[in-house]
Amino acid sequence: MSSGIGKRLATRKLIAASDRDRSCFEGSDIEHLIVHLENGPSSATLRNAFPLIAVAFSDDGEADLQERLALLGSLGTVPAVPLQRLDPVNKSDSFALLRALAEGGIGRLAQYSTSITSELAILRRERETLLENYRALEDAFQARNWEPVSEIFSHDPYADPKDDGIGQLLATAFVEQLLPVSSLAVAGFALHLHSVPKVSGELVVALSYLESGEGVAEWTVPYAQLVPNWNFFSLPRACGGAARTLRLRISATGPETVGVSLGYPIAGERYSARSELPHPDLDLRPLAFKVFAGLPGVKPANALNMIAPSNLLEGQFIVDYRLPVDTLSQIADVSVTPIVPEFQTVRFLEHEHAIVCHPLPSGISAGAVSRAVEPGTISFSASAVIDHPQGQPAAVGFLLAPANSNARSEVAELARKGAARPSAFFSGWREVTSNQVVNINIQLEQPVRSPMDLMILSRAVTDSVDFSWLKVSGFRLVKQSTEAADVR
Repeated sequence: MSSGIGKRLATRKLIAASDRDRSCFEGSDIEHLIVHLENGPSSATLRNAFPLIAVAFSDDGEADLQERLALLGSLGTVPAVPLQRLDPVNKSDSFALLRALAEGGIGRLAQYSTSITSELAILRRERETLLENYRALEDAFQARNWEPVSEIFSHDPYADPKDDGIGQLLATAFVEQLLPVSSLAVAGFALHLHSVPKVSGELVVALSYLESGEGVAEWTVPYAQLVPNWNFFSLPRACGGAARTLRLRISATGPETVGVSLGYPIAGERYSARSELPHPDLDLRPLAFKVFAGLPGVKPANALNMIAPSNLLEGQFIVDYRLPVDTLSQIADVSVTPIVPEFQTVRFLEHEHAIVCHPLPSGISAGAVSRAVEPGTISFSASAVIDHPQGQPAAVGFLLAPANSNARSEVAELARKGAARPSAFFSGWREVTSNQVVNINIQLEQPVRSPMDLMILSRAVTDSVDFSWLKVSGFRLVKQSTEAADVR
């Protein structure tokens, strides 16, 4: 490399000297590497220089350097520069050492940092250009989209004359639907209901991520809050992070279920509605739904009402399960009462998947289902009604006790003291009549750590228990955890 090229490449001067010693460096081969600190207001500034060492040939130059270097301390980013006194007699040897210092490894590092700075400047300009293009696209999008919430996908309702209805699926299992859109920026969805019963009951809708099983939110909505049209289920904030697949799971409680609408048949089996139990109406047909992106908490113009979530499930993994028929059929009578009844007070109704627990004038009628509650369960719900038009009212309750405990002893403790043992959980008493179905929801303070027995309890409310056929059905339990669950 010629000396001319080397001088052009020395864009960073690494050696400082006093202006009083300028004549000592003029004409030398390191003149292009020297930054001279001059008198005046610019003495505390540097341009294209990062002094690693200061050199002086004279007393005046040394004194001047000490004064100028002290001013450089005001910059705050320049470390203390060592000062070296040189002998004018051995000037050529000193220049060779200084050149090796400036153009050796340190010089190469300086050139490398210069190239990095140039690349960063180019990247910064490209980033600013990309941001300007993004703002232009955003402005163009906003100009065409005045609605704060936009519909990004929909399946219109379609009533097939051969529809049998999926109400039984909602009551005994669930209906599941994948949303064929990215979860990014989704602020809510709407479900179409073609009918809403006037009796009491609840629609339960859970939204989760398919890939991880992690929950997003759950809506437990009484029928009185629903309308026979589009019902918008809103999120408190839009889904963010990586684009994932959203999964809806819908179930219902009560003697009658809502009429959830289905859409037109589609070719994609993956995005059709499905359930644990086979049903002909779910053959390649999706639910009627709409997906919206935009500002969370804003109702779309074509939705009649907006429903906020009853439970946020962020960071939790949800398993929604029903008590299977085989488990319910194993119910055992653990009643605590001095009366010997002439009929069976506790039994399982196989054709209705329900438990009958008839109260007696005194004591507690109880049925126990062994190890029915799985570890991790956080909530429990069921429906209760007096299944006779002339049935007298009764009180119903649920008791969760450890699986290794004596069920009859747990009921006797509750009958004697009016409260359950510390290791058990009692829901409290709810009065049930023949006119109205009661939905009982229990939220535990902490998830169940080990399997527990479920006990259905009943007792008299008035002096008469005539025809008090208390029927309990729709046993739904929810497990929540912070660990990944198996995703089907």
